[in-house]
Amino acid sequence: MLLAFDIGNTNLTLGLYDGERQIHGWRLETVHTRTEDEYGLLVRQLIAGDGLSPAVVKGVILASVVPILTGTIQSMVRRLFGLEPVVVGPGLKTGVPVLYNPPKDVGADRIVNAVAAYARYQCACIVVDFGTATTFDSITGKGEYAGGAIAPGIGISMQALFTRAAKLPKVDIARPASVVGKSTVESIQSGVYFGYVGLVDGLVERMRAEMQEDPVRIIATGGLAPVLVRDSRTIEAVDENLTLEGLRLLYAMNRG
Repeated sequence: MLLAFDIGNTNLTLGLYDGERQIHGWRLETVHTRTEDEYGLLVRQLIAGDGLSPAVVKGVILASVVPILTGTIQSMVRRLFGLEPVVVGPGLKTGVPVLYNPPKDVGADRIVNAVAAYARYQCACIVVDFGTATTFDSITGKGEYAGGAIAPGIGISMQALFTRAAKLPKVDIARPASVVGKSTVESIQSGVYFGYVGLVDGLVERMRAEMQEDPVRIIATGGLAPVLVRDSRTIEAVDENLTLEGLRLLYAMNRG
């Protein structure tokens, strides 16, 4: 079986694959100070909780946007599984030409998403990934990574409002009943929720116009994608496991 790690700034997501089928998935909080031993214990417990042994894992691949944790997870994998993990980065075969300057500046997760999206749809795509930052990635009809946009994530936006405005309370990210809020809480939720939906649709529409391709599929991924897609006029599909699927494809491409 293959174990895939997507190490993000907020969450560390794991997927266990039996061939092409994901049989288990887990999400941990990303804690920069957590040690190799602590991550090893957590991963062992997750696998054991589904009645499996670490011995079932025959391959590991990881993509990380948290450099301080990349080495920690690599060392943990070597100790727990006795394997050398494949790490997404320069030198790894992806099958996706990168039209970015310089190519090494593209986040590993963005390339992985591009691989998965193009493999699935075989046409031009825009991937919207709702994470700590929200990224918008353009993939051409030839399967090239063309570039994209990066915006502050909705959680960061909410936190900034609460931190910098002394009289405004901290509220949950949720869809209010109406755009016109009837209380301070509803007003904040309206501004953040509907304002963010407008940001997403506006950027997607501008990117799609610049791409000058037809069709262009719009795919959303990330933890908040299901929450926001309800009111988006541009997002066509939500795939919460897009990054993990891209990691599976990259492992197969590089290790067979």
